Amino acid sequence: MKFFSKFARKLFGGSSTEHAAPATADSRTSAKRVIPHDQHNIDRHRLDDNASKVVYRLTDSGHEGYLVGGCVRDLLMDLRPKDFDVATSASPEEAHELFRRSRLIGRRFKLLHVRFGREIIEVATFRASHDQPENDSGEKGRQSAAGMILRDNVYGTLAEDALRRDFTVNSLYYDLNDHSIIDFANGYEDMHKRTIRMIGDPGDRYREDPVRMLRAARFAAKLEFKIEPATAAPINELAPLLRNIAPARLFDESLKLFQSGHAERVYHLMQQYDLFEQLFPGPAAAIRNPQGYPVEELILNAFRNTDRRLRQRKSVTPAFLYAALLWYPMQQRMNQLLEDEQMPPLQALHEAANEIIGKQVRSTAIPRRFSTPIREIWEMQLRLPRHHGKRAERLTEHPRFRASYDLLLLRENSGEALDGLSTWWTEYQKENPVQRVYTEHRRDHDRDDKPRRRRRRTGDNNQGNNTGGHSNEHRNQDERGPRRNSNRRSESKD
Repeated sequence: MKFFSKFARKLFGGSSTEHAAPATADSRTSAKRVIPHDQHNIDRHRLDDNASKVVYRLTDSGHEGYLVGGCVRDLLMDLRPKDFDVATSASPEEAHELFRRSRLIGRRFKLLHVRFGREIIEVATFRASHDQPENDSGEKGRQSAAGMILRDNVYGTLAEDALRRDFTVNSLYYDLNDHSIIDFANGYEDMHKRTIRMIGDPGDRYREDPVRMLRAARFAAKLEFKIEPATAAPINELAPLLRNIAPARLFDESLKLFQSGHAERVYHLMQQYDLFEQLFPGPAAAIRNPQGYPVEELILNAFRNTDRRLRQRKSVTPAFLYAALLWYPMQQRMNQLLEDEQMPPLQALHEAANEIIGKQVRSTAIPRRFSTPIREIWEMQLRLPRHHGKRAERLTEHPRFRASYDLLLLRENSGEALDGLSTWWTEYQKENPVQRVYTEHRRDHDRDDKPRRRRRRTGDNNQGNNTGGHSNEHRNQDERGPRRNSNRRSESKD
């Protein structure tokens, strides 16, 4: 590949330095290797200023501090890091005292978030294994009987921290003092070999945190690396361990998997390693028993559409992606209700939607701010075929029309027989753009022209006050309003 040839020349070209032997999957190495700046050639101007400020504040206060993990990996690959993380010898409490706009988070894995405007720099203290003397009571580090990490707050040295990380390519540290890279796990060599390799025994590390199996697939898809055979071997057998992970965490992981621009490659890897079924049991069952529907083709088209929009720097929403993933499971259940219960179509759709979404949230939680649009997109699929007279114009004014039209287009392009319905709507939008713009403008104009209701004013106890004021009842209502709205917002985030 031309890209990797350029990458390899950048990292290794012209250098005769011998590289250390690669780390094996079933053993760890603590041999420290320092890669100087003139060998790795990361452009210093691409370092994040705020992350650098955090590191310098830590080192000026007598602590160790490094940029670590994915940001170093992506900079070596000439990619733009999504975020910059910092590792330090300072405890979370010690680091917290150094930054005014910082917040401690997490109990299982305590971290510090340092805020710079909208940017958050995550600061983690060096971790160590749980067999340290200071953890004899198990209060700082604890694992379940199955090996899953329940608490991981045993602190250690830089070398110990490097070997507690998951993959070798994520175990690279950037030293701002001399702009070198520190490597304890031969991650630099694995970058050159385009290999995702687990540090330590893969089976044990997956049992510690089953989400690492998803991360292996995601990194392999994003970087176009191969998963080293010993690292890949236990995944199919251990994939069901993902059912023990909190649904809220798996929802976040699903967004990382499918909304990072590599959804189609991720999907194929997840199917290869039996991971897709653990997160999406309904769609996986529909793929095995499609009942005449192009289930997998719609899922692939939805992923391709998401990847394309991200390449075009357009917005994507989890609501649309989940609406596409769960559409055929919902439709299969709806057809069953229509046949067995003789329900009206809209009632059957609502009942099927409740069941399918209810089952899905046991695997990946779907916040209400996304589940409501999913239902609306599905309901529009029943309304779009009824486009005669003025109905078409009214449907185009619906806030979910565009997403509903896109799903309709994907369904027909996937092979579902819809008698050219998506083509009709495509032509209608081409022929009526002015009318649609005029209608939206007219609606906004009418809203602006509508006379404002005069606020009713009541006199207060002081009759000499000519300005009037709200009664106590009105004031109490005004105070309750923001609190009630705030509660609704917080619920939508859960």
